[in-house]
Amino acid sequence: MELHKTVGHAGLIGWREKVADVVAPRAPINDDTARALIGGAFFALSVYYVIQTIIRVVKEYPVPVAPALLV
Repeated sequence: MELHKTVGHAGLIGWREKVADVVAPRAPINDDTARALIGGAFFALSVYYVIQTIIRVVKEYPVPVAPALLV
């Protein structure tokens, strides 16, 4: 299996897999490719949410810089 399909299928766990099982057969493309695309979309959304959370935390609680480093 190609890398993009492997990563896409890795995103299909739990309820996401059930969604892909319903949606993939209705897509006008191969079921395996549709499942990989759906899984990739869920995977990308998960990465996006984690990055957004990290950005919010860093903005909310900035790391203090030691005065010796400002010279």
